[in-house]
Amino acid sequence: MNIAVVKYNAGNIYSVVNALRRMGIEPDLTDDPERLMKADKVLFPGQGEARSAMEYLKERKLDMVIRDLKQPVFGICVGQQLLCRHSDEGDVDCIGIFDTNVRRFKPVLHEEKVPAMGWNQITDTKTQLFNGFNGGEYVYFVHSYYVPLCKDTIATADYIHPYSAALAKDNFYSTQFHPEKSGSVGARILQNFIDL
Repeated sequence: MNIAVVKYNAGNIYSVVNALRRMGIEPDLTDDPERLMKADKVLFPGQGEARSAMEYLKERKLDMVIRDLKQPVFGICVGQQLLCRHSDEGDVDCIGIFDTNVRRFKPVLHEEKVPAMGWNQITDTKTQLFNGFNGGEYVYFVHSYYVPLCKDTIATADYIHPYSAALAKDNFYSTQFHPEKSGSVGARILQNFIDL
């Protein structure tokens, strides 16, 4: 099976590559449109800032390539946010798979720190991405921006208020958390994606 990882100017890409290698998969790390289109599955990870990431993708027309992919695609962290319509981070239009906007956390209480960093519980899990889950598993998050609950939400987390921990629409799946940093739970999610 040919698993491609989108190569662009975002952090965290190599931790996803290493997680796949631990699963016995040697991914194709590429920004070549043809290789991305020919892959059986595509992972779109990321950590960093939305505006500069979108500028990089648009310069190389990778935003259109990703939008047109027909095989299963998995966005992770900033990858999830870039699959949305618009991000408050840098006030930038994104790829637009998910018809919702990315918002910045606004702390209400002194102890509510941004970025939200650490282990948090996910609930209301749906779709094959969460096969074998009982609900209430813990996964690892690092983010200042979030996707509100919407019709594409397939898992919920709560920090300051409930928000989308994961999304799905057609062949696109995504998580705000980092499965590659979430131990056995995250490994199961990655395997579930590979098995789609």
